[in-house]
Amino acid sequence: MSSVLEIDKLTFSYTKEKILFKELSLKVQKGELKAVVGESGVGKSTLFELILQNLKPQSGNISVTSKISEVFQDPYSSFHPSYTLINQIEDVASLQKLEYYLRDLSLEKELLFKLPHELSGGQLQRVSILRAILMEPELLLLDEPTSALDNVIEVDVMQMLIRHLPQMGMLLITHDLALAKWSADEIIRI
Repeated sequence: MSSVLEIDKLTFSYTKEKILFKELSLKVQKGELKAVVGESGVGKSTLFELILQNLKPQSGNISVTSKISEVFQDPYSSFHPSYTLINQIEDVASLQKLEYYLRDLSLEKELLFKLPHELSGGQLQRVSILRAILMEPELLLLDEPTSALDNVIEVDVMQMLIRHLPQMGMLLITHDLALAKWSADEIIRI
């Protein structure tokens, strides 16, 4: 298996008093789902910012594949409010497998011709997952991807993501330890 993410001895802090990571190391390979678990404020989302190179670590190395896509916790911040969802998906991804993934995510195609605010939070989160998967990433970053979903849809969505593990590696941020234990190959507690 090939690594899609390698973090080696990462150290990062916003202030000298609050060190979020001290020599954190982890590796995600294609076909793996690893979960980063911790309470609010411990740096889970900051880790994604570091992986995406939006923040610079004090020390350590992050080696990441070039094909990354991500699903944010708040789907409304993931889409431009003035453009239809289909336009925002077409801008970054191929629509070749659209019908397949729509079925997989229990979404009606008509929803994609609407503006983001016209969908419920759960529908929009599934569209966010749809867009991320259609981008065919080698690494998929998932920041609380099921928090806006009810329990039945949460299980369906996680099962769908797991079915696509052979094509990519996934790093899941969650505070839900039960979800992490159920879905992840390894749990990293921070």
